[in-house]
Amino acid sequence: MARIVRAALLQAEWTGDKDSMIEKHIRYAREAAKQGARVMCFQELFYGPYFCQVQDPQYYSYTEHIPDGPTTKRMQELARETGMVLIVPMYEEDEHTSGIYYNTAAVIDADGTFLGKYRKTHIPHVKGFWEKFYFRPGNLGYPVFDTAVGRVGVYICYDRHFPEGARELGLNGAEIVFNPSATVAGLSEYLWKLEQPAHAVANGYFVGAINRVGFEAPWNIGEFYGQSYFCDPRGQIVAIAKRDEDALVTAELDLDKIREVRHTWQFYRDRRPETYSGLVKL
Repeated sequence: MARIVRAALLQAEWTGDKDSMIEKHIRYAREAAKQGARVMCFQELFYGPYFCQVQDPQYYSYTEHIPDGPTTKRMQELARETGMVLIVPMYEEDEHTSGIYYNTAAVIDADGTFLGKYRKTHIPHVKGFWEKFYFRPGNLGYPVFDTAVGRVGVYICYDRHFPEGARELGLNGAEIVFNPSATVAGLSEYLWKLEQPAHAVANGYFVGAINRVGFEAPWNIGEFYGQSYFCDPRGQIVAIAKRDEDALVTAELDLDKIREVRHTWQFYRDRRPETYSGLVKL
């Protein structure tokens, strides 16, 4: 029996406040479920603006505990209601140490069970992307979650420039890797349809890549250019959104294609890890 999963991504313009942003995502999630989606990922820091455009401690107020915070609990209810696996990127405060913050994605199974979280590993710190002011580097490795739709991994935004973690996700058994992002035209757009399809090919899995849309006042560092997409293990883009509007992107992912591609390109068999020690030298 074919393992075909309808998956969904949401690119959404900032509404101006947290509550309405959450409500927007809930509406789109219900629409995705009506369209038959069984797994859905939201964009990076989904309920807020991309505040890393400035260094200002007022934005620490967007943090929540995961899984004990109110948004995680609400998303668990939404997962139960819709019967979808949800990948929910949020701004996390460490549950044990006040003032320690991470850029995190919660993974919630279709029955509402909290399965775990991924914390963004690679943290940029350049003009307009002052992330080290807000986030510690992730410390949970590259987990892959057994969900109702298959084995799901997460890589967040800037992570996508680093092939090492993408390979770790493949070695850990990922079948679908979601990459929620916030990136602007003139900086990375030429890489947007290059890097993630390359990860999909090199590792033999599906990738769902999400970007925001619009300009976020008052900072206006540039246009978040959307173009969220799914690509298959051959690196072919199978569904893509426009650059300048809210969009729900859905695609049918045939997970049997993973085995087909890996039997064609034996990249895992032919790896030579004993020769790669130089990659981990400081």
